[in-house]
Amino acid sequence: MKNTLFVGKVRYAFDTLSSTNDYLAELLTKSKPPEGALVSADNQTAGRGQYGSRWYSAPGENLLISLVFYPTWLEAGDQWLLSEAMAVAVRDAVAEATQLPARIKWPNDVYLGERKTAGLLLQCALSGAHVQHAVVGIGLNVNQTRFPPEAPNATSLALACGRAFDRPTVLELLLWAVEQRYLQLRQGQQARIRQDYRTHLLGLGQRRRFARPDGSTFEGTPEDVLPDGRLAVRTDQGRAVFDVKQLTWLFAT
Repeated sequence: MKNTLFVGKVRYAFDTLSSTNDYLAELLTKSKPPEGALVSADNQTAGRGQYGSRWYSAPGENLLISLVFYPTWLEAGDQWLLSEAMAVAVRDAVAEATQLPARIKWPNDVYLGERKTAGLLLQCALSGAHVQHAVVGIGLNVNQTRFPPEAPNATSLALACGRAFDRPTVLELLLWAVEQRYLQLRQGQQARIRQDYRTHLLGLGQRRRFARPDGSTFEGTPEDVLPDGRLAVRTDQGRAVFDVKQLTWLFAT
């Protein structure tokens, strides 16, 4: 079993919470838990994904966690680096657990094949020109084999591999991967994180279908992710840059 230096050493474990991110955010208004403190729940009644989307998880089958970090050395304009580091970490853990080629779907979901197995929700608080603290929420589908119609593109480690996984073992692997990538970021290895993020980015250099907020669709080729996290796509009309709210990936279901 992999051992960490500080991530997950302090744990707040619950059977049910509305949201692990919300619990940790509320805890931060009252105290300062140590860096790497972990909040976990077997069930969430109001779990969230990016930009208000709902996170669907069967009770007791997956990993629902939030971690706190204090990257006060990280400038506010570089928050995207933390998102990249955490996405790469979750990808690392999924790839090692399954021995399958896991990919990152921009901005920070993790996919096995064309199906989503993990998602992240980062919430940063700023102090002046730097990040004061960051709450990193991770939902990782481990043993769930049935998903609601609202999540048609979901999968899990169990579905991908045809066997059940030991959740505590997967959690320890995940925490170790997160710590390794966070330490790389803290040690100034931004170039390595950027490179690894792009190496494992789903669809980079491939023609893909997308939808705009108005429902119209188009095809384009993702070319790069900019330092602020926006996606550069080569379309038939030329190069265009999108933030997450402006673009939806379309997958065959």
